[in-house]
Amino acid sequence: MSNFNQNIKKNNTKNFQKTGLEEIVMGADRIQVDDKKIINCRADLNQLFPLKYNWAWQKYLDSCANHWMPQEISMVSDLALWKNPYGLTKDEKIILKRALGFFSTADSLVANNLVLSVYRNITNPECRQYILRQSFEEALHTHSYTYIIESLGLDESELFNMYREIPSIHDKAAWSLKYTKAISDPAFKTGTFETDLQLLRDLIAFYVVFEGIFFYVGFVQILSFGRRNKMKGTSEQIQYILRDESMHLNFGIDLINQIKKENPDLWNKNFKEEVREMLHEATILEKRYAEDTMPRGILGLNSKIFHEYMQFIANRRCLQIGVDKLYTDSENPFPWMSELIDLKKEKNFFETRVTEYQTGGTLSWE
Repeated sequence: MSNFNQNIKKNNTKNFQKTGLEEIVMGADRIQVDDKKIINCRADLNQLFPLKYNWAWQKYLDSCANHWMPQEISMVSDLALWKNPYGLTKDEKIILKRALGFFSTADSLVANNLVLSVYRNITNPECRQYILRQSFEEALHTHSYTYIIESLGLDESELFNMYREIPSIHDKAAWSLKYTKAISDPAFKTGTFETDLQLLRDLIAFYVVFEGIFFYVGFVQILSFGRRNKMKGTSEQIQYILRDESMHLNFGIDLINQIKKENPDLWNKNFKEEVREMLHEATILEKRYAEDTMPRGILGLNSKIFHEYMQFIANRRCLQIGVDKLYTDSENPFPWMSELIDLKKEKNFFETRVTEYQTGGTLSWE
């Protein structure tokens, strides 16, 4: 090997955090499975195989097999119901508009965090492969909300600005953004205890809280319309989005738990308590959102039921990432939501079409 290439190889070895944009070294050693790590990996990030984290690759394949597009779903009956003066009550319309107002910018915030912050700090190619797919799905969800808003003829300016004008929506977005600011700095690099912890904190804030808590009141509310044969096109799209978000959440939890396993010093008593406090704060914010959007009982729902539901969800998130539960005696008042999240269902909840849509190359014709 020439002195030039030897110097490149030596210098690259010193770089603690790889990006995938390093100089290509002639004669470099081939990648071994044990060389791979979720963060602070020194191995070549451009080589997908050999796989180390098969769960990440499988989640990527599963996501690709469940591709869908908003325009496939008819909004004709939704528009007719929305325009019918006797179709929906004022309270029902408020719920729908607030949910769409939050969702329409929330997925953009998640996508920004993935593309500008998370991707470059995760140093494993199979995990990056899934993150790329997730980023597309976040864009697809924003497309879906826009399609619903346009189909119903709603005021786009009103809905897209709710995160700056409606306190309960603003507070959720503002809570999340404070966690991504540090790692979105171009100068941010993992490799120290403090920066590794900051990345882990961001992953918990966005995967466990933003996608695992902040979406759930809105999901239940809109899907409750579909259960009553109302707003079926909107409900069907939200069901697809719920399925996608459940996969995002599961990937994020696996990612977080793998980082904990590889970096056990990060998962200390103080940080565990900090995480529990994060989940507690998020649960309070989501309860406030339920109260704001549903001051009166409607669709068989009320804010008190959502208080119990969010405590159930928060406890579940605690257990999934390995911290003690926050609340006692919290049960799931919406068992039908578990059915919707079940990816093995053959048909959607409203029996209008096959929900587990698969692309042509993955369909089984048996």
